[in-house]
Amino acid sequence: MTNYSKIHERLAAGGTVILDGGTGTELERQGVKMNPEAWCGTAAVDNFPTLVDIHKAYIRAGAEIITANTFASSRLMLEAAGLGNEVEEINRKAIEAAKTARSELGADHALIAGSLSHMVPVETGTAIADLDRVPKIDVIEAAFDELAEIHQTSGCDLILLEMMYHPDRMPAAFKAAGKTGLPIWAGLSARRSDHGEMLSFAVDMDLPFGEIAALAASFKPDAIGIMHTPSNLISDCDAIIAKHFSGPRSAYPDSGYFKMPLWQFEDIIPPEEFAQFARQWVGNGVQIVGGCCGLSPEHISTLSSIHSAP
Repeated sequence: MTNYSKIHERLAAGGTVILDGGTGTELERQGVKMNPEAWCGTAAVDNFPTLVDIHKAYIRAGAEIITANTFASSRLMLEAAGLGNEVEEINRKAIEAAKTARSELGADHALIAGSLSHMVPVETGTAIADLDRVPKIDVIEAAFDELAEIHQTSGCDLILLEMMYHPDRMPAAFKAAGKTGLPIWAGLSARRSDHGEMLSFAVDMDLPFGEIAALAASFKPDAIGIMHTPSNLISDCDAIIAKHFSGPRSAYPDSGYFKMPLWQFEDIIPPEEFAQFARQWVGNGVQIVGGCCGLSPEHISTLSSIHSAP
């Protein structure tokens, strides 16, 4: 039985799984210089030992899945940074860092998730996509196919589609991941409107979050959840996902905010407060719990209290 099969069986039996926390923000917290165009996407080559240590810290904290630092390293981001010729090297190095951490700790049980987002160039000093630099869909599809293939051939155990929120780019990400044959977990992102409604994270449209959840569910991934969204919005989003998807659900919030190319570590949720939220989510049926940007190994270590493996 493969390690993923064991995780799959645990989820099918109603058990929980612990994800890691933020990787890019941990790199930044530890002094790694962020690229002005690709954020943390270029870190693996020049900061390999630091990246390995971050993955190790999450495994020691109890994470059963560590996420390769490939969120911001598709060709869409690296070409904007002038590194289009290094797409394969950077991404394979990022995955190798996760594999090295697992090997050096003898943590064969830990799975490696290849992160694939639909991130496009972002306006400096904001978290908003630069709409003038969003490529045509055929370019986007080719970039996602390329990164998904690297995940598959580099030995990732699953593909984690992260910050899925834009209906024009989501299908390309799901289709690329589906071509690999690897299990797919999808993380959706949301915001609350001034009127209290849950919307897609996209700021160029007021799209009900339920439409994003329904679109994700239509691709029949192995798990769907809410991520890169504040902890106090997770339960509302999870309830919407549950209306559209009957499989395992995940929750991994962020804390702080982004101003390209730096995460702003302001009002970071205390670890025990995060754990209290996590217990609430699990009580509502969430089975996969971890953290996103701004959350650290200290946060993940508090999740041992919610772990169950029937």
